[in-house]
Amino acid sequence: MFKRMDRRPRSGATDDALPSPPPQSCSPPLESAPQIAIDQRRYRHIWIFFLGVLLKAAWWDGLFALPLLNLARPAPLPRWQAVARRYRDIATEMGGVLIKLGQFLSTRVDLLPPEITQELAGLQDEVAPAAPEDAIAVVAEAFGRPVEQVFQHFDTAPIGAASLAQAHRAVLPDGREVILKVLRPGIHVLVETDLKAMARICGWLSKFKFVRRRMDLDILLDEFIRTTRCELDLQQENENLKRFASDFADNPHVYIPRVFEDYCRPSVLTLENVAYIKITDICALQAAGIEPSAVADRLYDTYMHQIFITNFVHVDPHPGNLFVRPLPIAEESLVCEAGFAPGEDVPCQPERPFQLVFIDFGMTAEISERLKAAMRLAAIGISTQDTRKVIQAYIVADALRPGTNLRRLEKVHQEWLQKIWGLRMGKIQETAFREMRYFLREYRDLIVGTAFQLKADMLFIGRAVGILAGLATRIDPDFDPWSKTMPYAKRFAMEELTGEWQGLYDELFLLGRHLWRIPAELDAVLTRAKQGALSVQVSLSPETRQAIRRIDMSVRRFAWMVLTAGLMVSGVNLHIADKNPPLGIALIALSAATFLWGVGKK
Repeated sequence: MFKRMDRRPRSGATDDALPSPPPQSCSPPLESAPQIAIDQRRYRHIWIFFLGVLLKAAWWDGLFALPLLNLARPAPLPRWQAVARRYRDIATEMGGVLIKLGQFLSTRVDLLPPEITQELAGLQDEVAPAAPEDAIAVVAEAFGRPVEQVFQHFDTAPIGAASLAQAHRAVLPDGREVILKVLRPGIHVLVETDLKAMARICGWLSKFKFVRRRMDLDILLDEFIRTTRCELDLQQENENLKRFASDFADNPHVYIPRVFEDYCRPSVLTLENVAYIKITDICALQAAGIEPSAVADRLYDTYMHQIFITNFVHVDPHPGNLFVRPLPIAEESLVCEAGFAPGEDVPCQPERPFQLVFIDFGMTAEISERLKAAMRLAAIGISTQDTRKVIQAYIVADALRPGTNLRRLEKVHQEWLQKIWGLRMGKIQETAFREMRYFLREYRDLIVGTAFQLKADMLFIGRAVGILAGLATRIDPDFDPWSKTMPYAKRFAMEELTGEWQGLYDELFLLGRHLWRIPAELDAVLTRAKQGALSVQVSLSPETRQAIRRIDMSVRRFAWMVLTAGLMVSGVNLHIADKNPPLGIALIALSAATFLWGVGKK
């Protein structure tokens, strides 16, 4: 029943069959990146698709969301389902960066309706593999010799295909079975094409004022381009894997695959086979005696450790990159000392021990000291329901725009925490959708005219946390994030308290110095008052300024709405009545342009 395997180190072993190549950097700087000719046909296809989505969103969710016109507006959910279905088909057909974007969205069950995420979920498994001869050509070129001279056996049928690479089984000359991660043929052209298309879309979006106020798209795009190009260098991924393995070297609950260094190249990474149980395969987990709730708890705890302790994060935790390795119990260890082999039948044993297995370290992020301090404050604030701490965390992270109404921001966070406190992850999602209309009505000025501005170093950590939340919910709908966050929050609170006691002497000294100065300063104020030189400056409160700003914006929106609706109705009447169809079409187009102009000025 049990297949005996050789015991192997966790990672980093070296073999002597082939000379190791010299180390290379993960990616050249953006300004000095090599110029790669893009696929113009693919570029136009991507750009036209996204332009169509944006125009339809502006038409149905913008123009037809206005009073009276919303009576003719179709239900948005079926329409967005159709968009998600169309995107899935395009991404599956074209691959590249489009797959990665779809995989990210498919895991956001904490934000997107399940009808949308289900349409995109197939992107986790529906990536079409490259032709066998193309994969062989990539491996042969990487090693500079025919594949049969490098490996005893190379399986041309991939065991898995991802957006940028695919995996093949192989056998080393000494008979050891390995997995080769091979970059997809022509992937550099596909990626550069997709990135250029994204750059054009971001350039168009940055022309809108309400987008510019929320984020610096240029910085975010540069960071995304740099990270994506790094993913194409598998030697850099090897370095990331080694660092991650070092961070968890003393953790028996995490397993990192071994790397066969001498069989690695920039386009080929040779790894130990760790394709155990897919983390979202609930039936297989339960059949082995592993509780899905225990998997969700351990996954969350592992990411808390990455974020708050090691500050080096695996930021692509989608289901294809995470496995569960079942471990033998004491009785089984006598027969199977080295454990179960990938794909081997595992008998059911209640509460079977297991390890989390991480693969694909192409996307990682190192948390800066500024962001680390902010996230620690946020953890304390959320766990203790202290919204002032949460707002302070935003300030430390430099995530708030100047002039933000901190009191209203604190109030909305207080209400939100009261509604979701203590809820399981699945219930948090339900509450978010149910309460969103209320929050949009009460705090429209903060949500629509958002107080937040995204920073580049927050992008990928936020992405990982978002995917993690969706994945934990998918594994265990009753997952409790509060109990897992509380120990970290208590630890950070104690550290903060210790620091406060250490600085107490300095605070008392400063207080005494201020008290010493008060009599002289008070005498100066009274003297100026007697001389008639004392002046008082009065300014509007933030709430009053916000109310005036709202009235001004409402007047502008009303004028913009009347102009847009008038142009559209006139154009439709002329077109339907056949009095002057070209003029009708022109007026409809002008109404759309007026609408987009108004959106950009908001």
